[in-house]
Formats: sequence, structure tokens, C-alpha cells
Amino acid sequence: MPATDVSSPLDAALRDRPLFFEPAPPSGRTAPSRVAQRVEEVVAALRQVPRVDAVDVPDLVDENHEGRPFYRSLDPRAFGRAVAERSGREVVVNKVVAHLESRAALATWLRATLAEGLRHVVLVGGNSRYIPYPGPPVAEADRVARPILQPTGGRVGNIAIPTRTGEGHRMLGKTQSGASFFTTQLVFEPDAVVSTLRDYAGLCRRAAWEPAPVLLSFAPIADEQDAEFVRWLGAELPEPIERALVEGSPDAAVRRGIDRALEVWTGVAELVATEGLGVPLGVNVEQISARHEGPARDLLEAFAHRLGPRG
Repeated sequence: MPATDVSSPLDAALRDRPLFFEPAPPSGRTAPSRVAQRVEEVVAALRQVPRVDAVDVPDLVDENHEGRPFYRSLDPRAFGRAVAERSGREVVVNKVVAHLESRAALATWLRATLAEGLRHVVLVGGNSRYIPYPGPPVAEADRVARPILQPTGGRVGNIAIPTRTGEGHRMLGKTQSGASFFTTQLVFEPDAVVSTLRDYAGLCRRAAWEPAPVLLSFAPIADEQDAEFVRWLGAELPEPIERALVEGSPDAAVRRGIDRALEVWTGVAELVATEGLGVPLGVNVEQISARHEGPARDLLEAFAHRLGPRG
């Protein structure tokens, strides 16, 4: 890293089984009192699960057929700043860069984010490769972001999509462009994840490049409504797995979902270790809706126990 690089408390965590919590953000129409309540709910979860290393605040965006955005959630920076102030935890804010007007607009957004006291970001692309978005591609956005954030100790993350063909190559390119870590789309089965990690590790070895940490994302699923929403988020949820998860009562479905998430994580982690892939792994627990506060906290606690204490 350049001499101007400043270390961050997040760096050590990323190399030692990091655990992120991605809470459901308030919508842009949420009353201030309810936003404050959501902040306190997140803070309460962090007190209950002190193993959490960072809060990962998503940027939920709908697109019309032309790729123009409609923002479902409150500006992640406003919510993230409030969580950071109340909890003292590291906060990572997501931004869909495809909808920005230019590289210069991204640089302006990044500097404004730093001015809010937030220095870690996850930069995200658009939903379709067929739409000519005005904003920069993710790898190009990483090259813009790294020199702005790095001198403050800020880190740049990206999203990995294990089911996408050629994802290992994309991940290597983004790592070389400045990505310090990846969070995945929601994971429900291990095969695509393992295949992508093998490809990524091999490509990094051949390029003499250190792999970035990869945080596998999991979420509690209680019913068909949840399944529909995770598909809207872009995750692949095979129908046989969905049927197995949502059968019976919502409480039973959540319990089965937690058990499956732990099973998938353990299987991937053991294969990565056995094969010596050298890719640091972690977990990102997503709360996909406000009604899942309890199940998300249960999943967070389960992974805190599974990952174990530091050192």
C-alpha cells in the first residue's frame, strides 16, 4: 500500500473471521421518530452481540426499464452516521455508483461521506449489464475511491455474486483496482461459493496478488414473502431449498434457516481451509426487513458463537 495509507481497526478484523451486521434501513418516508427507534434497535443488537465488527448499511434502489433509480431507503449515510454515533462501531455505507452522473460526482459523494465521519464504503453496480448507466463501472469507481478514502484509514468493498459466470476474474480485477473486501449476495447453497473462491484464489496466486477477505451473506427466511424479497435483491434461492426452509410455522422456518446458514458457512470454511485457498472468510448477517429484528439477532448470535472469540 502507498505510504499515505493509514491503518484502520477494520483491517485486523477483516483478516480474522469478520462479522458484519446489515440492518434493514428505514425508507426515505420514515418519520424521524421511527428512524431514531430503528437506530436504537441496531444499537441494542450490537450490545447483545459485541462480536460484531461493523454495521453494513445497504442502499436499496429500484430501477425502471431505462435504469433510472428510485431510492427505497433513507440515505445510508444519515442512518449510518446515527448508528456510528450511538454505538461507536465501524460503519460501512453502500452506494450504487451506476446512478451517479460521473467519476467527478462519485468523488464529490465520497468527500461528503468523509465529512459525515464515515470512511468505509461498499460500491455497487447497476442491476443490468445491458443498460448504459451514467456512473462509472465498479472497478473504475474503486480506482476513484481508494486514494480518497485510504489516507483516512477508509476501506473500499464490493459485492461478489458467486452464481455469476466469471466472477473470480471480476473479483481479481476489483481487488487490483482497490477493493479491500467483498460481501456476497445472499447465500443459500455452498457449491457456487466454493467454485468462485477456487477461481479467485487461483487467479490471485497466478497474479501474485493477495486475495481480499470475502464475507458470505446470510439472512433469516420465514415465509414466501421473504423468499420473494431475496429474489428481488438478486439472490438465487433454488425452489427445493425454499420449500425446505419455509415449510411449517415462521418460527420453525427461521430456525431451519439459521441451521442451514451455519451448515453452509461451515462447509465452505472447511473446504477453503482444507484446500489451502488462502482467502480470508467472514460473515455478513442481513436483516431483510424490519419485522425480522428478532430472527436477525438470533442469526447474528449464532454466527458470533460459531466464529468464536478473536485471537
